[in-house]
Amino acid sequence: MNGRTAAFLKEMGITPLWVPRTAAPQAEAEQQPAVAPAAPAPAPVQAPQRDAAVPAELSEEQRIARMDWAELEQAIAACTRCGACAPGTRPVMGAGARRARWVVAAGAASAQDHKEGVPLAGEAGTLLANMLAAAGHSADNDVWVTNVIKCRPSTSSGADRAPTAEEAAACRPFVEREVALTGADTLLTLGQVAANAMLGQPLSQPLAQARGQQHQAAGVRMVATLHPAELLRRGQDKSLAWTDLCLAATDGPPA
Repeated sequence: MNGRTAAFLKEMGITPLWVPRTAAPQAEAEQQPAVAPAAPAPAPVQAPQRDAAVPAELSEEQRIARMDWAELEQAIAACTRCGACAPGTRPVMGAGARRARWVVAAGAASAQDHKEGVPLAGEAGTLLANMLAAAGHSADNDVWVTNVIKCRPSTSSGADRAPTAEEAAACRPFVEREVALTGADTLLTLGQVAANAMLGQPLSQPLAQARGQQHQAAGVRMVATLHPAELLRRGQDKSLAWTDLCLAATDGPPA
């Protein structure tokens, strides 16, 4: 019923007006003011996702493994990773060909190394050069020479002492990076300390257990031999060292 019809019936005295129940809600709804729909709730802000391929923080060993030559030398010079890095100590850097076939690593830096600022200084270095020449190699062309432990281990009174396992482990990442940067395919260790340090074994383990076979260390094959300083004291062992050099010169895979 429209408004005009209702007014007409009222004038005729026909009241009250009855409205069907089904129409009442509609009428009421027409009289209710329109209510604006509620605004949708804002979407929750999600934290940015970190790329799983990028580590949150690199360890010191991981940083060393990414260094170039300049960064590596700077890190060695400023190193405080172990007890051998005493105030006033000057680490001994490696020397030789930076693109090399062999990396030759002695144990700890000696007093002579520290004095001259090069690894395998003095008579031991001269004998090493002769040994390498006999095998067809040299530090000028294809050999990088270094010490596993860059600083000279010494007592509070300044005397030499044996290096510790902590010192060997602290310097090992430096040697591993030297091997990688040179592109060498062979690591020749000199003496008991160097062999055991690179193999992750107790430093007191006899060298005889490592000699005469090929190993895997620093990502390349490794051959262990006697330190030139030992050969200067025991000339009869030079034949053993020559056997080790011949083994290093072979191209077979590590055992």
